[in-house]
Amino acid sequence: MQGHGYGGTPALRYRYRAAGCVLLVAHLLAVGWLALRPLTAPWVTAAPLEPLATIRADLALSPWEATRAIGTGMLPLAPLGVLLPWARGRITASSLGSLTRTVFTAAMLSLGLQVVRSGVVGQVLDVDALLLNVAGVAVAHLAVVPAARARLRRRYAGHGGGRPSGHGEHGERRGAASRRREEPERAAATTAPPAVPRVRVAP
Repeated sequence: MQGHGYGGTPALRYRYRAAGCVLLVAHLLAVGWLALRPLTAPWVTAAPLEPLATIRADLALSPWEATRAIGTGMLPLAPLGVLLPWARGRITASSLGSLTRTVFTAAMLSLGLQVVRSGVVGQVLDVDALLLNVAGVAVAHLAVVPAARARLRRRYAGHGGGRPSGHGEHGERRGAASRRREEPERAAATTAPPAVPRVRVAP
């Protein structure tokens, strides 16, 4: 049974969504703990509020250093691109709509994290970190979610959409047998001559 974009049986959907929610909360706690730790540093640079300034500085480095710096900015929230749709539990949602919701939610989480982070000792607000976080979420979503949903849809379609027992092929066979039994009875009822009431003769 598939309704409102959800697939599989209710018990299976509940297990999938519960697992997704648990992993989502665990990931957010880990990211929050890593991002909000106070850092001990002799000096702290000013908050880079100009968009793409940090990214341009990273690209000016060697290819390996630039890749490492940009990857470090994209990886922390990238799992949200998979965990947010997983926690939602839909397998037939629109690809564009799912990407838009996931990216927007991740952007709000990253923005809140950056604002809170700016008040921690040794941490500064970085606009480019927000952009890299959102880019990582979008890449992870596009790389995993559409293919995973297509695979789940094929799986549920192959199993008859998770229909409960008593339906399907066996139910159709029982219905056909009952219809075959009823057809002779209806034919006999329609072809029988009409009964003429008997008239009693007075003595």
